[in-house]
Amino acid sequence: MGERKRLIDGVVVCGGEPAISKGLISLIKKIKKEGFLVKLDTNGSEPKILEELIDKKLIDYVAMDIKGPKEKYGEFSGRKVNIREIQKSIDILKKGKIDYEFRSTIVPTLHKKGDVIEMAKWIRGAKRYYLQNFRPEKTIDPKFEKIKPYPQEFLLEIQKAISPFFEICQVR
Repeated sequence: MGERKRLIDGVVVCGGEPAISKGLISLIKKIKKEGFLVKLDTNGSEPKILEELIDKKLIDYVAMDIKGPKEKYGEFSGRKVNIREIQKSIDILKKGKIDYEFRSTIVPTLHKKGDVIEMAKWIRGAKRYYLQNFRPEKTIDPKFEKIKPYPQEFLLEIQKAISPFFEICQVR
């Protein structure tokens, strides 16, 4: 690893959902021991693990996906979700013990403008919120490959409406 250290500063731990992996903490400890920064990409379903990683200073940055409005979260994520666990993760990050961002990939067949505004209201007061336009070439489910992304102007219109809720709110 010493040779590669000159080429990279950090490692992104992502998945599926990396926080459900039994070996996550020991893996991150090894990465940190080598002197790398660690970013965790998470869906927020494992707040206990998230809190442990933060408290033990094993991660340096967290990017958490917000899939849909709180009341319809399972419908938007495509599976049964424990919304209390998602809420705990949101609350943990908003405490500001670690640098973080929330992000949402906006899918035309799922998200309407009102849904995105509800999502923003739910996490209002967060440091950063990024809206990401859906890209049909990066899908797990083939039925999504035929969906056309929203025009950039649509996302910029939403961004303008929700910007006051956040320190930083941008379209990626």
